[in-house]
Amino acid sequence: MRSVLFSLARPFIASMDPERAHGLTIAALRAMPAARPAADDRLLQSVQFGLEFPNPIGMAAGFDKNAEVPDAVLALGFGFTEIGTVTPLPQPGNPRPRLFRLPADEAVINRYGFNSEGHEVAFRRLAQRAPYGIVGVNIGANKEAVDRVADYVAGIKKFASLASYFTVNISSPNTPGLRDLQHERALDDLVARVVDARDGASETHPRRPVLLKIAPDLTQDELDGIVRIVRARSLDGMIVSNTTITRPATLHDATTARETGGLSGRPLFDLSTRVLAETYRRLEGACPIIGVGGIHSAESAIAKFEAGAHLIQIYSALTYQGPALVDEIKRALLARIKRDGLPNLAALTGSRHADWRLPN
Repeated sequence: MRSVLFSLARPFIASMDPERAHGLTIAALRAMPAARPAADDRLLQSVQFGLEFPNPIGMAAGFDKNAEVPDAVLALGFGFTEIGTVTPLPQPGNPRPRLFRLPADEAVINRYGFNSEGHEVAFRRLAQRAPYGIVGVNIGANKEAVDRVADYVAGIKKFASLASYFTVNISSPNTPGLRDLQHERALDDLVARVVDARDGASETHPRRPVLLKIAPDLTQDELDGIVRIVRARSLDGMIVSNTTITRPATLHDATTARETGGLSGRPLFDLSTRVLAETYRRLEGACPIIGVGGIHSAESAIAKFEAGAHLIQIYSALTYQGPALVDEIKRALLARIKRDGLPNLAALTGSRHADWRLPN
């Protein structure tokens, strides 16, 4: 029913300013009666970093930045959702306009800059909900923070009692200098302090998995360094990837494409999937990967699993296709599993990773 309502409203929403349309979507979800989705087929279920996922499709961070509608998102049929990025202190982010549609490319450019209502607001909302479903917390640093690593540590400590898992977001292109934390020495310090904070919180709360979200705009040497640290520090998982600062020559809307910010949606698929496969090969099974970036159809979702994903996330495609895409992907995954006689979804993961390579 919810998918039908969103399909009917989509032409109206598409005619509006993108950020206002997003706000109205959140408001509509907030106003809907509480509901839980039907149980998923057991073939779609999996256990990753100690959590039992009813299906492998998640809502990516950025949609529900301030933990306003996690239960409504789960009710759309998602197997998990991720709130944030949330920063310790409230901050407005970058000036508007900061969100741009590229309809001919099924793409979006954003330069939000971690607009956030802060830890306290998000924590209060999460604390008021019933403990249902898998809700990850994506943590970041304030733009003006003197010690950005301390902001990530603060996020771990604040949400340790509520987060199903944590995502350490160091890959947004819209906070100056943030991606510098992907450099090997800086990353090692960050990960060490975050893991220490998580382990300390585990004395009074359940042990929460910590995942690292990386950019697609990495050289192979940079990716080597990141994976070395992930393995050495025994992180629980990786998310590949965030938005890209590159602009493919194939983009139709050359004017909008010149806007600064991170590009997401269909044009990101090829690059993010190549980085996903490269990450899968380097990890050698050390931890699961959530594949995100450019998924726009059931076929592209299946390709993410084949390239090395254990779970996937979507967001930008919903702008153009609505939440019906979630059920479409589920049906396609089940059909593929049954057609090939696979024992479960895990048998797809990495089955065609060799098809995806980054240029040398």
